[in-house]
Amino acid sequence: MAKNDRYVVNHPDGWAVRKPHSERPSGVFDTQREAIDRAREIVGNNGGGEVRIQGRDGHWRDSDTVPPGNDPFPPKG
Repeated sequence: MAKNDRYVVNHPDGWAVRKPHSERPSGVFDTQREAIDRAREIVGNNGGGEVRIQGRDGHWRDSDTVPPGNDPFPPKG
């Protein structure tokens, strides 16, 4: 598991974006869509990784591989 992975999980106040093995969420959002978009943004800015999405029932329902967003060495030309 890469250090840039993020989970979108149920939270008492909505949906949270959480780093694996962390206690505090990176952010809490009203909708799952907002949380997914923010998780993809975080992972892309940190060089890519996985976004795992939890369903309302607590089971993992989807996973998304995000390519690097801020490439420090972009190709020339």
